[in-house]
Amino acid sequence: MESKSYNFGVSTVDEIKKAAGALSVNEREELLSWLMDLDDDWDRQMAKDAAAGKLDFLIEEARTAVREESLRDWPKPKT
Repeated sequence: MESKSYNFGVSTVDEIKKAAGALSVNEREELLSWLMDLDDDWDRQMAKDAAAGKLDFLIEEARTAVREESLRDWPKPKT
């Protein structure tokens, strides 16, 4: 697949959305695939950090909140 070159100078989410709207269907599929790969990288890093104990402080914070009965309900989404 031949890639076109676009020079939108995008730096904000709105600019990225506008630029993405100018892409062909195939180019949007390619962009989506790339974004999904970024998510996979993030998930792998989280798993690696968890295995290394770097997130253990979050477990302790949760246990402390349970002991102190300071947990709150999650806010309900606005409809």
